[in-house]
Amino acid sequence: MAVPKRKTSKSRKNTRRSSVKLSGPTVVTCPRCHEPKRAHTVCGECGYYGDKEVIKKS
Repeated sequence: MAVPKRKTSKSRKNTRRSSVKLSGPTVVTCPRCHEPKRAHTVCGECGYYGDKEVIKKS
């Protein structure tokens, strides 16, 4: 069974993990009303998803 010969230091461990990060949500502008919205979701301002009206907004 493989066992580490030496303890991995905090510096070495954190250096290895430095590229593992969370990214924020992708925000795009709505092509219809030009308001910022999350990608691949219905626009909260106009209620459209692409060319289709999904939610009735007045």
